[in-house]
Amino acid sequence: MEKFVRLISMAPLLLLLCLPFAFAGHDYGQALSKSLLFFEAQRSGYLPHNQRVTWRANSGLNDGKASGVDLVGGYYDAGDNVKFGLPMAFTITMMSWSIIEYGKQLGSSGELGNTMEAVKWGTDYLIKAHPQPYVLYGEVGDGNTDHYCWQRPEDMTTDRRAYKIDPSNPGSDLAGETAAAMAAASIVFRHSNPTYANELLTHAHQVKFFFSVF
Repeated sequence: MEKFVRLISMAPLLLLLCLPFAFAGHDYGQALSKSLLFFEAQRSGYLPHNQRVTWRANSGLNDGKASGVDLVGGYYDAGDNVKFGLPMAFTITMMSWSIIEYGKQLGSSGELGNTMEAVKWGTDYLIKAHPQPYVLYGEVGDGNTDHYCWQRPEDMTTDRRAYKIDPSNPGSDLAGETAAAMAAASIVFRHSNPTYANELLTHAHQVKFFFSVF
């Protein structure tokens, strides 16, 4: 139940990505721009040179190290410092379909590039989270200890343990949503970056098979 509540906590921001900007008297373009800035503020890992939220710095640089896997990157969840795979994948799915359905409107507002970068920041992490055909990492950090400690991600002292699903620890909801995110994002990048789109589609098929078998 907690994860469902945390998942929908980002939904109002995502809905802004699906709205046309033709309603008189309301600046939905500005609302969209600020929503995308929210995602930049939630970035984990090594931040890019064009990071617009400049008060943020690199963080979570050892994520996955204790498990022998690179899980640096992705998004923190809803203002906290845990990385939950299910709401992150849901977010990427919604943003991808927003681009597919409203790409022209995003382009006319000048935010198409920023939205595509937001999607790719998430999918780059989802690829890392799927290092083997039947392994998918779905969480980094512990929600209980994180919620008791209000810290900047740059100063984290809470547990950064990584949790995964595999044949012994199934999780069809996580696998299904991750496959959906990668498949939708592959459509987004089909023309601008076909190699990356094919990589995403390969991972989506593997995760889907994981979902259908286990």
